[in-house]
Amino acid sequence: MSGASVVLHQFRGSHFNEKARWGLDWKAIPHRRVTYLPGPHLLWIRILSGQSATPVLELAGERIAGSARILAALDARFPERPLIPRDPDLRRRALEIQSEFDAEVGPAVRSVLFSGLIHEPAHLQRIFARGKSAPVRLLYRASLPLARGVIGRANGAIDPEQVERARARTWQALDFVEKHVGPSGYLVGDSFTVADLCCASLLALLVNPDHPDMRSPEPIPESIRALRAGFADHPVLRWVLEQYARHRPAPCAS
Repeated sequence: MSGASVVLHQFRGSHFNEKARWGLDWKAIPHRRVTYLPGPHLLWIRILSGQSATPVLELAGERIAGSARILAALDARFPERPLIPRDPDLRRRALEIQSEFDAEVGPAVRSVLFSGLIHEPAHLQRIFARGKSAPVRLLYRASLPLARGVIGRANGAIDPEQVERARARTWQALDFVEKHVGPSGYLVGDSFTVADLCCASLLALLVNPDHPDMRSPEPIPESIRALRAGFADHPVLRWVLEQYARHRPAPCAS
């Protein structure tokens, strides 16, 4: 299958989009990426997929929305290097972990990070508008202070009590991973699965891994460094970096 027939519609810097990117690169599937700006993306993604969230994958004539559905479709069509265990018990456990992290942990981590990002419009622009033309970057940067309230509410980053609940849920997730990683270093069984990919992706915003798809653009504001430093002592963040070092391939995108 050529890269022209596999297209990922994405945001840069998004941890949910990172799940789809990681799956494509893990399977060594050549693909093309179409990158949108959050906000202006709404019309085009809705036309494309009937809903408003990224990622969306075009694969063999099908349009698949959502990182979990994308990973399941990739495993079904490209069975080499499986991510979803074949053993029924391991499969059920891996998918349960993914479901919980998708529903609760990913949004919580996003709320925590965006509680700082909404006050750093220049950095927010650098994250999401990388690769766009200079006029587009300037226009997007100018719009961000005006859209701060909308962005904050959409990402659960305005209400201090909601942010504190998100922070507590993030700590619970870190503790969960610490408790359930086995002697093999993996969450389910003795090999890398969708559970490890999901947890590492959705926690990656806390550690700024050294990978081109998730590395934060410089300069990183001190407020964002301080926000991440609040979690830095948790040992699971070293586990996240280890998953990136051992299992996160270079991009297969054109």
